Amino acid sequence: MKKASIAPSLLAADFGNLQQDVEMVNASDATYHHIDIMDGVFVPNISYGMPVLKAIQKYATKPLDVHLMIVNPDRYLEDFANLGAHILTVHYEACTHLHRTIQAIKALDMKAGVALNPHTNVMLLEDIIKDIDLVLIMSVNPGFGGQSFIENTYDKIKAVKEMITRKNSSALIEIDGGVTTANSQQLVDAGADVLVAGSFVFKSDNPTATIKNLKG
Repeated sequence: MKKASIAPSLLAADFGNLQQDVEMVNASDATYHHIDIMDGVFVPNISYGMPVLKAIQKYATKPLDVHLMIVNPDRYLEDFANLGAHILTVHYEACTHLHRTIQAIKALDMKAGVALNPHTNVMLLEDIIKDIDLVLIMSVNPGFGGQSFIENTYDKIKAVKEMITRKNSSALIEIDGGVTTANSQQLVDAGADVLVAGSFVFKSDNPTATIKNLKG
């Protein structure tokens, strides 16, 4: 049975004990640290910026999966490369020249991801699916943690999986929002490769065990 990679979202970590939570993820069955960067413009919330990411990088021993929920992400690609991002994901909706942005990310030796908001049709990725390393399907509206999962996500996963197969792409499918042990296996069965979970992990009684259970 296929198992998902787990990417705990540090947006839900305890910022008073950030080192402790980063080290918990390091020691767990997680594959990535998921980092949400929000600017208060593209999404109605502000998360953290470069100094906090630098602090995370200092202690992280697993790859940084950085999700930019910002306008004009091209301005900061080099900064995130210098801060150790392994995967850098930009939003389809925020990039006027998406192909150029993807090429710039790759030129900086990062893997390139493209995120889609819940209302965005997955078929818009048809022309670039072979150029990207990851498709991030938002299963809640981006900007805040703790939202309810949008059920249409399963159909979107299947559609992206079919496109990846048909186009002979190697892109992974990542799901972000409302992921729990109640839906994790169904997401994997639909075609998901990476599951992002924030509140469900960090607000649980035993985050390490929760990560293990999500992985399946």
